[in-house]
Amino acid sequence: MSDSPGIDPKNILIIKPSSIGDVVHALPIWNLLHRHYPKARISWLIAPACAGIVEGLPGINLLRFERKRWGNFWRSPSAARELLAFNRHLREQGFDLVLDIQGLFRSAWFARATRAPVRVGFANAREMAWLFYTHRVDVGTPEQHAIERYRKLLSAIGCPDGPVEFPFPVTEVDRAAARQLVSKGGEYAVLCPGANWLTKRWPTRYFAQLVPELQKRFGLRSVVAGGPGDSELAAQIPGALNLCGKTTLMQLVALMERARLVITNDSGPMHIAAALGRPLVAVFGPTNPVRTGPYGRPECVVRANIDCMPCYRRQCSHRSCLEKLAIEPVLATAARQISAIG
Repeated sequence: MSDSPGIDPKNILIIKPSSIGDVVHALPIWNLLHRHYPKARISWLIAPACAGIVEGLPGINLLRFERKRWGNFWRSPSAARELLAFNRHLREQGFDLVLDIQGLFRSAWFARATRAPVRVGFANAREMAWLFYTHRVDVGTPEQHAIERYRKLLSAIGCPDGPVEFPFPVTEVDRAAARQLVSKGGEYAVLCPGANWLTKRWPTRYFAQLVPELQKRFGLRSVVAGGPGDSELAAQIPGALNLCGKTTLMQLVALMERARLVITNDSGPMHIAAALGRPLVAVFGPTNPVRTGPYGRPECVVRANIDCMPCYRRQCSHRSCLEKLAIEPVLATAARQISAIG
């Protein structure tokens, strides 16, 4: 990295617009900044779909980035005007420190638009984003967890390290709503069959096969959770309560707080469950759990042994890494998790 800025920031911007899992990973960074600079104003540039993860954090100021609308600015004069107004708004905030932990051209462009005197990002940021930073941090090998990479950015600006904590702003109202949704019956397992990439999705038929086995082996009824787009997947899992699209993000957190077990793909809900310390089974296919797995909990990961993995492909003609992973390894890991964590 270039010389440490050595500042005592008063007005900080975190740039991490999406996705849900990435925003969850950034929560410990907000927590450390908030702890060590308690008088600083902290803002977060975030996509509206992910805002629920951080909305409600003490003193947080959210700057919502309308990616879907503004992404077409060259074809829409109104979108272009809104994007220019957003850039002006960023500049007017008077930030003295910007942390770009997204590391893409778009996020770095917004960092530059603030005109903050200290703009910190990864030296190996993609899409030449590093050109827009005043301080570039060499975080080393990519074969490390995202949270460790983020912590190195803080170390580079002189922010003391501390425990990795995930301060979800869940309220008692959220918890009451979650209890109401699952009020009938006893203990439950949360199944999350969705994922942003099709290649990350363990076949839904396997999730369906889990439902009777979870009841038989552990006495757990099954609840399927996710966004509205996961409802079709939930419909393929008979015997489970379908809550897809029926919870806010914080209600999802509250739902998982009380779960006896959570079974997910490599997805945002996986990172929420891991952060909450719940018994978890994380099914991995084309991605590398070293980079994006449940933080500090490698024992939760279940994978097939396929030569081509991890390939990081969003398209695949055979998806053998997940097709060949049947339910028994998942159930075995579930039994260990329930026994170990309780």
